[in-house]
Amino acid sequence: MKKKLIRSESIQEFQKTVIACRKCPRLVHYLQDIHKTYPSYWCKPVPGFGDTKAQILLLGLAPGRFGSNRTGRMFTGDASGKFLFKALYTLRLANRPTAEDVNDSLQLFNTYITAVVRCAPPQNKPTQPEIRTCIEYARQELKLLPNLKVVVALGKIAHDGYLYLMGEKQSHHPFKHGAVHLFAEEPTLVDIYHPSRQNTQTSLLTMNMFLKVLSQAKKIACNK
Repeated sequence: MKKKLIRSESIQEFQKTVIACRKCPRLVHYLQDIHKTYPSYWCKPVPGFGDTKAQILLLGLAPGRFGSNRTGRMFTGDASGKFLFKALYTLRLANRPTAEDVNDSLQLFNTYITAVVRCAPPQNKPTQPEIRTCIEYARQELKLLPNLKVVVALGKIAHDGYLYLMGEKQSHHPFKHGAVHLFAEEPTLVDIYHPSRQNTQTSLLTMNMFLKVLSQAKKIACNK
């Protein structure tokens, strides 16, 4: 990485730091307002989760208001997660095809999931300052996952965020579904359309499309 990394003793301590974050006032207030209406919701920053020895990292955009923001775990409890975990299970990267809540016994194999922004943003649209603030947590997360070989960007914002961390220009590495971007020393970047309801219901992204690219990322990670 080309920028100074935040220090943390372990990924567990790091996750506690993420959950305690209150750096973005707009997002803090938004989550507080949601919690008033839905007191059982998580309504805090959502930490990454998965296999800490993973070679594959899935990088999303941000928690969904009624998904991760409700359950407290990335891609858990909404349509995007339903699509994603079915694919991971098909490729034997998860022990079950669904994710409903944090107590559902879900396990990921050789895979870790995180996001560019950890708090659910209004209209699912974080501001650039919020992205720049929160992406530093992803920088530290990458450091705490020493076996990583591939970062799968779920959408353009995740793609751009990873390039920012690498100090690479977007003009040299444009986002394109299925594209593979190689770097001299850092994990390879693979692009996939985000499995949002909008993308899957309009067939911009189909399960076969998703599986094809994710399978390619798995092969790269396993040197096959």
